[in-house]
Amino acid sequence: MSNGGGPAEPLVVAIDGPSGAGKSTVARGVADRLGLAVLDTGAMYRTVTFAALRAGHDLDDGSALGRLAAEADIALGDGVVRLDGHDVTGAIRGPEVSDAVSVVSAHPDVRSVLVARQRAWVDERGGGVVEGRDIGTVVFPDATLKVYVTASEEERARRRQRDEHDAARPTDVDAVRAALARRDAHDAGRATSPLAAASDAVEIDTTGVSVADAVVAVVTLVESAKERA
Repeated sequence: MSNGGGPAEPLVVAIDGPSGAGKSTVARGVADRLGLAVLDTGAMYRTVTFAALRAGHDLDDGSALGRLAAEADIALGDGVVRLDGHDVTGAIRGPEVSDAVSVVSAHPDVRSVLVARQRAWVDERGGGVVEGRDIGTVVFPDATLKVYVTASEEERARRRQRDEHDAARPTDVDAVRAALARRDAHDAGRATSPLAAASDAVEIDTTGVSVADAVVAVVTLVESAKERA
């Protein structure tokens, strides 16, 4: 559909889903196929959490954490995450951050700061693939396409255990499953921007599905959405 000759709307692909569902991998693949930049919003929340833990902040003090988020220089690009110029890519994936990020990310003051940065990131680039937990519901409710990536509990636990093993942090799959369940409950139950599929999101279950097939499915949906725009 023609837009009447006006400026084209930015192409925004919103990809949401719980930990271990494969959304980050799918998001990167879709971005590569479409020639777009990709933003991992979860890494932003993890970076603020890392900064809070390093500084010894009270994780229940939302106001202080909001100020910390506003003052932090967070840069993401080419798979590298930097905090105030320092590479924290590996540090933000450690178990201490993983255990605390749901608490930090639940604070409205933190979320308002990072949501504003996420929207600015897309504005600066004229679009992009953005993945997280509230992208289609809160950050970009008018996204070109909204996808909710999910997978079975067992599959998600196996993937996360593999990630931990690759990072030289061996752990039991049952422990990983329990940790994922706790985070899911916390993220889905928070008052501000809970983990949820947007009402108009397309759900993609990646259980037993190759990354390539999942990426093709999303790219096909994007092309269809562009034709309808």
